[in-house]
Amino acid sequence: MKDMATDKEIKEEQAQQPDNEQKSCECEQAQNVDCKQDKKKDRKAAKAAEKSADAKKIQELTDKLSKEHDDYLRLMAEFETFRRRSAEDRLALISTASADTIKGLLPVLDDCQRALQILESSSDEAAKEGTSLIYNKLMDYLKSKGLEVIDAKGKVFDTDFHEAVTQFPAPCEDLKGKVIDVVQTGYLLGGKVLRYAKVVVGA
Repeated sequence: MKDMATDKEIKEEQAQQPDNEQKSCECEQAQNVDCKQDKKKDRKAAKAAEKSADAKKIQELTDKLSKEHDDYLRLMAEFETFRRRSAEDRLALISTASADTIKGLLPVLDDCQRALQILESSSDEAAKEGTSLIYNKLMDYLKSKGLEVIDAKGKVFDTDFHEAVTQFPAPCEDLKGKVIDVVQTGYLLGGKVLRYAKVVVGA
């Protein structure tokens, strides 16, 4: 009887052994699946971290590039301003030098005009012609440089162009407040007054 009981127990153990092996196999498979899932999660996390680092680096480079671009534009604007100011200063210097030179020649024009007025009553035609030739050549040259005569006689007195040296009773009502005589010719250079015309104003 004891042997029969033992055989039965052995058979039961043998019957249960495949079940235990199957359960053990299922556990191992489950562990493998969990392990694979963990690895996938780790890979995803690593990729996400890598993408985040790349995105941060790209943003840093973009910001740096944007800053350098702004600095470049600012530098170019400053250079353009400097270049324009230098050109303006150079033109102003040339204009000032030209104005000073031409202003220094105005007394020569005055002398030529006086000489021509004196020679009007002279019979010396050669003197008249020579003086007129010198005056015209000098005047033509100065006009080519932008010099203009201020037309004053008969015009309404204008403080922007005229300098009154005296007042004189106007011979008629129409000449009151107007220039009746020019003592010294005035000139413009490039549209600006180089010398005011000295005039006599009708009162």
